[in-house]
Amino acid sequence: MLGVARDADQKAIKDAFRNLALKYHPDRNKEPGAEERFKEIAEAYAILSDPKKRAEYDARGFAGVEGFSQEDLFGGINFEDIFGGLNFDFGGGPFEGFFHRRRAGPVRGANIEVDLSIPLERVASGGEEKVRLSRPSACPACHGTGAEGGAVPKACEACKGTGRITRSSRKEKEHLLIQQISTCPACHGRGSIIEHPCPKCHGSGHVEQEETLTVKIPQGVEEGMALRIPGKGMPSPEAGGVTGDLFVVVRTRRDQRFDRAGADLLRQETIPLTDAVLGTTLEVPTLDGSASVTIPPGTQPGAVLRLKGKGLPEFGSGRHGELYLRIEVHAPEKLSREERELYEQLRAIGGKQAGRFSKLWK
Repeated sequence: MLGVARDADQKAIKDAFRNLALKYHPDRNKEPGAEERFKEIAEAYAILSDPKKRAEYDARGFAGVEGFSQEDLFGGINFEDIFGGLNFDFGGGPFEGFFHRRRAGPVRGANIEVDLSIPLERVASGGEEKVRLSRPSACPACHGTGAEGGAVPKACEACKGTGRITRSSRKEKEHLLIQQISTCPACHGRGSIIEHPCPKCHGSGHVEQEETLTVKIPQGVEEGMALRIPGKGMPSPEAGGVTGDLFVVVRTRRDQRFDRAGADLLRQETIPLTDAVLGTTLEVPTLDGSASVTIPPGTQPGAVLRLKGKGLPEFGSGRHGELYLRIEVHAPEKLSREERELYEQLRAIGGKQAGRFSKLWK
């Protein structure tokens, strides 16, 4: 699963897991199946990184580890140490978000996703960018309580502050106790009653607020990568609930000089027919100035030249992509009398050469 040898040491296992997880983590990869693939990779790492679990797996295969719970597998792994600085979402506990385990307590607020367009130079250098967004936040007049003046709401008597009504019935013959849990109709699940709602937020406890956030862009950030900012999503619909997260999806701004293809850059140059025939030297732009490129004699239309290392940095690897220069040849549409005479002479010379060589075959 991790692509390592059976006798691989812990560093090799950790490096293999990090490389694969960077590729398939749902915060970065939105393709169908990426999350399931990430879970499989994480489970493989959880087994191979623990000497006891690894010994069980080596001895008995999957049968040796099938009894482990998610907490058993991931409880001892420090994922922040492996992915430090990337703000990947691992929930409130080990892989809470990916393995559908929900902590006890109020519902967590929804996540927000926004697009951020950045220039190629920012992709190359990394750094900080500003993001503006509008989202609900705690009302300053009532401090989020929803009650006028910030008063503490009164606990709902109907549900005793739980926000839920539980009805129980017993079937004596089957010796079953059946419980039906529903949202409290008196407080609508809040667990409290606001007798005098806040006039600013009308009792909701939230007001719409515009905010400017600073986002740290990693060098070589990939197209469509989602950067997580904890606690900047939607507030919880329940009192005391955790606020969701903000995911900033990075998009590369259109550039007149280049097209982006991963870490590579693509550019087209059009040269005169004479330069294609005789060769020439071009000054072409790069992300760090300009570069002198030699066009060899006899260059054909559609030829591609490579400028090594003049692309973008690859995220997480330290390597650089290439700049590919596609050469197109422009044939003159209108000729002066002198130019036409010269081209006629060239055609005549070409015809004589062709006739001369054809005699060699007779």
